[in-house]
Amino acid sequence: MSLAAEFLASLLILVGAFFLLVGSYGLAVLPDLMRRLHGPTKATTLGVGATLIASMLYFGLVRGEPSIHELLIAIFLFVTAPVSAQMIAKAHLLTTARADLDLPEPDGEGGWATLGDEAAGEPARAAD
Repeated sequence: MSLAAEFLASLLILVGAFFLLVGSYGLAVLPDLMRRLHGPTKATTLGVGATLIASMLYFGLVRGEPSIHELLIAIFLFVTAPVSAQMIAKAHLLTTARADLDLPEPDGEGGWATLGDEAAGEPARAAD
């Protein structure tokens, strides 16, 4: 059992390292902020998650000392990474030129996406 658990933990560490490498490469190479968000939020989250699961398996199965710290870190990571990426993307969209200037007027009162008229200085209208 110990050899299989060590092999599984090693495999998860390698998978995690691969995702971390791909995420870091994407962060360094992609040209603009909106494309660079995918590196740290998608691939790097999977990489750190796989590494934390490997640590949980190693300490729980091989050393016989189960730990919940890694699980708490993984939950925190999976909750906060998408939220921070959403906040960065929304701030970027609101501070740059409006992307929907060439779009036709939408049907109804809502406006396009969640930005509505907020970028123009008017409060967003409530959906009926």
